[in-house]
Amino acid sequence: FAGVLGCRTMLVRRLALTATRAPCGRLAAARLAAARPGPARTLCSDSDFMPQRKKFAADGNVKDQIQKEIEANPVVVFMKGVPSAPMCGFSKQVVEVLKTQGVPFKGINVLADPDVREGVKEFSNWPTVPQLYIGGEFIGGCDITVELHQSGELAEELRKAGVKD
Repeated sequence: FAGVLGCRTMLVRRLALTATRAPCGRLAAARLAAARPGPARTLCSDSDFMPQRKKFAADGNVKDQIQKEIEANPVVVFMKGVPSAPMCGFSKQVVEVLKTQGVPFKGINVLADPDVREGVKEFSNWPTVPQLYIGGEFIGGCDITVELHQSGELAEELRKAGVKD
């Protein structure tokens, strides 16, 4: 029992010492900043260690690259995230509709490149993402895709494009 009290007494003394030495609040931050010599440290000090993003259009012409993707793939969705991990509910709904239809499609993540995010909106003259293209033709966003799916018209468009039996 005496050993426990001795440990407790040591703990109380240590806390009291810490409390008298450690400043708190805004003054503490100022004192700590003044006490540290040299420039502030950053996590990434060299550009080689900075996150690298691959550009969608290597030559910088986003609209041409969008056109190439739409021509090369019968079903394309420009979306936030990727089909296996959509980053918004609307993109997820379009992916689920296409999976329900049982067709292969290419998902292009507009969050990976701001130029693509804005470029696809200009390309289609449609202000929102996701955007669905079937057979090279712009179909619409989430609401239109869901409506077409519910009415059966989406299946017909997919058949016309040759991706659905």
